[in-house]
Amino acid sequence: MGATSEFLARVPRRADGKRNWPSELKARIVAETLIEGETVNAVAKRYELIPSTVSDWRRMARQGKLVLPNLDGMDFVPVEIEAPAPVLQPLPVTSSGTIDVIKGDVTVRLDAATPAARIGAITRALAT
Repeated sequence: MGATSEFLARVPRRADGKRNWPSELKARIVAETLIEGETVNAVAKRYELIPSTVSDWRRMARQGKLVLPNLDGMDFVPVEIEAPAPVLQPLPVTSSGTIDVIKGDVTVRLDAATPAARIGAITRALAT
């Protein structure tokens, strides 16, 4: 931690004694949190910051207020956008409430509430 402390000693301080982090340094610290295996807490500890400060800087980067540098070790995953599934249209409901089974000159008109098994039996009988 000695090298980091020496580095931090060179960060300018405001009149109230708090560090005045340059935007480029903020961006570099935020970029380090994006490296695979790094965490906001670990990076904040390395720079003697509280994690919420680093999180605030990350929010600034997402809003475009902080431009991040390109760091080695940062990987981006390609994104694939899936086409939406087609919406199935409901079958039209007949207003008559009947089902017509037609075979040649014969028409059998059934109530729409007729069970499918009964409709199948009538259809098979007409086929013979």
